[in-house]
Amino acid sequence: MTYRNPAPTVDIIIELVDRPHRPIILIERLNPPLGWAIPGGFVDYGESVEAAARREAKEEIGLTIHLLEQFYVYSDPGRDERKHTISIVFLATAVGEPTAGDDAKNYQVFNLWEVPDNLCFDHDKILQDYWHYRHYGKRPQI
Repeated sequence: MTYRNPAPTVDIIIELVDRPHRPIILIERLNPPLGWAIPGGFVDYGESVEAAARREAKEEIGLTIHLLEQFYVYSDPGRDERKHTISIVFLATAVGEPTAGDDAKNYQVFNLWEVPDNLCFDHDKILQDYWHYRHYGKRPQI
């Protein structure tokens, strides 16, 4: 019998704490699906999700991050058109100037109220949930 399990991923909402309004970093994806995304990626075998978040941030935006907390887990089977993934979303802070790397074609710094419309995966929902958390202290509900 062949098992098909969801692939674990991480996404990291990174606030730049050395800038006014603590903007977040989004990457423009180099590979399909194309568009803007929260930095993140697949967890490697033998790697903790925390280590994966730090690694992905370093690879995609060139910054060392400080993980603050796990925000929520997003697991809708349709969240990634390529395959079923489960994303553990972290909140983190960083300082410095990002650089696009790995599978990030570009990066941009956005205030939460001005993120682009063409977000990949379910990142529009994640950022909407984060906006409610930042402004009202309300976490997503199961």
